[in-house]
Amino acid sequence: MPDDAPPPVPPAAPPDPGRTMRAVVYDAPRSLAVREVERPSAGPGEVVVDVDLAGVCGTDLHLHEGGFFATFPLTPGHESTGTVREVGDGVTHLRPGQRVAVDNASSCGRCPECSRGNHLFCEQFLSLGVNAPGGFAESLLSPAHKVYPADDLDPEVAVLAEPLACAVHGMDVLALRPGADVLVVGAGTTGLLLSQLLLHGGAGRVTVAAPTPFKLELADGYGVDRVVRVTRDAGETARTLAALQPGGFDVTVDVTGSASVVAMLPSLTATNGTVFVYGMCDEDARIPLSPYDVFRRQLTVKGSFAQVDCTDRSLALLRSGRVRTDGLVTHRFPLSGYEDALETLRSDPTSLKVLVEPGA
Repeated sequence: MPDDAPPPVPPAAPPDPGRTMRAVVYDAPRSLAVREVERPSAGPGEVVVDVDLAGVCGTDLHLHEGGFFATFPLTPGHESTGTVREVGDGVTHLRPGQRVAVDNASSCGRCPECSRGNHLFCEQFLSLGVNAPGGFAESLLSPAHKVYPADDLDPEVAVLAEPLACAVHGMDVLALRPGADVLVVGAGTTGLLLSQLLLHGGAGRVTVAAPTPFKLELADGYGVDRVVRVTRDAGETARTLAALQPGGFDVTVDVTGSASVVAMLPSLTATNGTVFVYGMCDEDARIPLSPYDVFRRQLTVKGSFAQVDCTDRSLALLRSGRVRTDGLVTHRFPLSGYEDALETLRSDPTSLKVLVEPGA
């Protein structure tokens, strides 16, 4: 080789499959693709989890449209369970290879809202799958204190820790009076979980109303006191339930996220009772409400938003068996089928909890 010849170019290093992963990525509302992205690595106080299962819920339908404070680009998925891939410096309660459940919600602990104890309204609220990368990916990065050991739970049970944690927060907000007569309208995953907490949390009677027979059968099997099949027509449903309980229910709960259902609840609520808005309605939805009725009958209207710091109690309830999950998981999809998973949740009446398996 001549002295002035350039040195030979070394062969390119083969790609490291551990450096990249597949993830659902939204560039904007309704614009998504499954892409190869950089796999996260754990810094101090952080954990990388290889996601085994991630649940799809109604919030993901809102995120798809750009709602619920979504931040783009976005990898959604806020209900996740998996296996620890890597732990950062200072993490001592977890080890690689351990199965875990991930709490997606974190607060800073320092802002004015946190200093008042309002961690759920933290000015820097972090929600994996909403304003930070979530579980519809082969791996996710989480603060270590938000990752809980779950070796003793089946993955199909552990993946329900987040929606159950939201129901636990709902019970905190509701502050149920012992012996209350409670109506729950809706029997999706959230409704079935919350109904069980009401049943074990002091309600005198729990009635679940919904249009889908197999969901009502699950509610009945979980032990609620009464199930009522209704239609999707709010007016007809209101008449059916009013005839069922002429004096009204002490607590009426919407878990459907339908404004028309919420609108009918005050008329079904007893004097000095509580209307509980648990389902997430569209942000621009509005309903008629009589201020005089609220005043004269001393009605209380409460809402429950997401959760923070409830996962430990959620896991305790799952371990105890008091909250049952058998029958809740109805569909599984690979990561490449994420759009099909969304459509199934949106329009398939046979669906309850829809899961995505990122490794499939």
